[in-house]
Amino acid sequence: MSYDKATEERLSELVSSFICHASGHLPDDVRKRLSEMAEIENEGFAPEIYNVMKKNMEMADKLGRPSCQDTGIPQFFARVGTKFPYLDEIEPALIDAVKKATVKAPLRHNAVEVFDEFNTGNNIGHKVPWIDWELVQGSDQLELYFYMAGGGCSLPGMAKVLMPLEGYDGIAKAVFDQMSTYGVNACPPCLVGIGIAGSAEVAAKLSKKALLRPVGSHNENPKAAQMEKDFEEGLNSIGMGPGGFGGKLSVMGVNIEQAARHPATLAMGLSTACWAHRRAGIRIGPDFTYDFFTHKGVTL
Repeated sequence: MSYDKATEERLSELVSSFICHASGHLPDDVRKRLSEMAEIENEGFAPEIYNVMKKNMEMADKLGRPSCQDTGIPQFFARVGTKFPYLDEIEPALIDAVKKATVKAPLRHNAVEVFDEFNTGNNIGHKVPWIDWELVQGSDQLELYFYMAGGGCSLPGMAKVLMPLEGYDGIAKAVFDQMSTYGVNACPPCLVGIGIAGSAEVAAKLSKKALLRPVGSHNENPKAAQMEKDFEEGLNSIGMGPGGFGGKLSVMGVNIEQAARHPATLAMGLSTACWAHRRAGIRIGPDFTYDFFTHKGVTL
């Protein structure tokens, strides 16, 4: 297996088109859930906010522009088959795709170098775009998720290791304390991702990966699925409403992911996605055929 510049360019062009579409078009599940919530939010100021959201999505499509001016820090979550023939080309292609999409979409320049405090001007920086790698044994596919981590939806993010006696009640307290104080900054209704593990860094990563799951999906573990349901109902009872202006609901849903923990530690992480949840997923085959599975029927 050897690096091929032409293959990198072909992959880069496909991924840049994928990014551009994702920046201006919310995934199918998010659009469906927002429509359902708009039907429920029929009192006070909430209906007007949902009408603005609807018009925003229509104008983004009509004008070919991002659905939010904060196009975030680009993050990729790559599940790479061990038989995918272009392993060497993936990382340079993703970096180049971000550069192209920054001009084409356009994406706001958001990559600010830590310590040096300057904006790179092309959304490329030290370890940005962030790329999370996972190998899939025997597969010849590249399954790629792209997520635009905006400033508002990142503000409520947190992770902590609980004291041993806090238990699962401690997780609930941390979630509700954080969402009732910082959640409004994430432009609700939010999708809430929660990671539970034995250390803070694993819990934090799982909380972000939880945001990649479809809205309305459930954890395979019945107890975790019940916790998702309980947290969703509890957070909705706070009544943040769309944009934080008050209403019947607060969140699109709650997704929980977990990893086995050390007997003495229980850690939790929390990540939020704003109402304009720009998460996109694509499966790319070795012949460059693709399935844009979060946005069905779209041709790039």
